Amino acid sequence: MTPPRRKRRQPQPPPLPEQPKPSPPGAADGQAEPKNPERLYAFAESQDGARAELDLVTLIVARSAPKPDGSPEQAAVLRLCAAPLSVAELSAYLSLPFSAMTVLITDMITAGLVQARSPIVRQALPDRSLLEAVMHGLQRL
Repeated sequence: MTPPRRKRRQPQPPPLPEQPKPSPPGAADGQAEPKNPERLYAFAESQDGARAELDLVTLIVARSAPKPDGSPEQAAVLRLCAAPLSVAELSAYLSLPFSAMTVLITDMITAGLVQARSPIVRQALPDRSLLEAVMHGLQRL
């Protein structure tokens, strides 16, 4: 039986330094570009900065069709709101933060494009007649 032959390691050449990539025009020197840039949302149409009293469960209903001169976000809201949708659902479908949705929807309410409906609030206490009917039904059992 012969012993296995050992191979000598050859020295590896040092790795070549990476070439710097050319920066796009308008980019500041020394700043790295983010790999997945986030979109900035700026809605500056309201003059006084006031917002509608919107809650996560406020229902939004479209009152008109999307207009060609509107923003893409407005067109998407109008298409989605053919049937009532909550602000939370709209925010999730459009991947917009809730604060940006409230500004967008406030502008759309002011323009008359959508209507906001408050959710149906349940009464704090059930109706007395309903409780009596349940009680009588249980007694019959």
